[in-house]
Amino acid sequence: MDSRIFQKECRSLAKVGFDTTLLVLNGTTETVEGVKIISLDYNVKGRMKRILSAGKKIFNKAVSLEADVYHLHDPELLRIAVKLKRKTGAKVIYDSHEDLPKQVLDKHWIPSFIRSSVSKFVYKYEMKKASQIDGIISVTENICNRFKKANTNVCLVANYPILSEMDLDSVVQPEKEDKAICYIGGLFPTRGIKELVQALEHCDAVLNLAGAFSSVAFEEEVKALPGWSKVNFYGYVGKDEIIDILLKSNIGIVTLHPTQSYKESLPIKMFEYMSASLPVIASNFEMWKPLVLDNKCGIMIDPLNVTELAKQIDYLLSNKKQALDMGKAGCNAAHRLYSWETQETTLVDFYNSIV
Repeated sequence: MDSRIFQKECRSLAKVGFDTTLLVLNGTTETVEGVKIISLDYNVKGRMKRILSAGKKIFNKAVSLEADVYHLHDPELLRIAVKLKRKTGAKVIYDSHEDLPKQVLDKHWIPSFIRSSVSKFVYKYEMKKASQIDGIISVTENICNRFKKANTNVCLVANYPILSEMDLDSVVQPEKEDKAICYIGGLFPTRGIKELVQALEHCDAVLNLAGAFSSVAFEEEVKALPGWSKVNFYGYVGKDEIIDILLKSNIGIVTLHPTQSYKESLPIKMFEYMSASLPVIASNFEMWKPLVLDNKCGIMIDPLNVTELAKQIDYLLSNKKQALDMGKAGCNAAHRLYSWETQETTLVDFYNSIV
């Protein structure tokens, strides 16, 4: 049920008449909203074993489907991309969800002293494979421009939220909780969660926090902070609970650390905050300035500066008129510019051109 792969791309393609099948490992074989999901049992343990051996299982099943287009979402499946094209004569597309070479630089499980070398290898490998297939889809202009050096058929399909399905106006509007702010998403050290809880010690706010911690150790570290006493923790939540949290909060927080990959990302949570008319407090990344400053929908700060974060939380909670104006501006921008509905036609047109 992946947000981009199933909820957006597969459903959109099936809706307009493409016979769409999604191959997954260790899921459930079923048909959902016109998308045929086929699950393959795969019990190999360990990240490297999976990367090295899962492709063969996927390849054999993919060939048996006799598809006209194969759309690959996992970087490790680039190993079978050219082989799949030669074996079937079909079109092969690679969907790059992140800037993988830069993301490698932030991977904690890769020893730090070899990350730079691994990143350079991944760059060359990804570009070589991209040059040998029929098209590339990616989520930002920067990543698309990189792939255009290897393949002329590159399409930007941004990972914006499906705003029509959030339908915030039709739900019972909960009362705004006094002094409530929110963060919804993965709870990793580089997402600024620790700094956010530390900031609660220095401001008059309560944090509505939803998501799954990256590790037990990090969860224990954050929960041991004094600021945790001002956290309402929901854990991992579904769409309805996300909407409820958004509607009863006053500010959305998206203060990711300045890692190589985050600085060039477009976090979906920012657009969800905007669609819910929440002003945002965001990291001061150059790529995010047009979203936040040009749309006048929030404040940008150094995400590692706990004191500044606390100060700006207090500022927006105290200046309700300005916060309300920012929220309205963000909502208008989200629905006009940053919804999946603006990307769906681009995806379908790209597919029609490939076929």
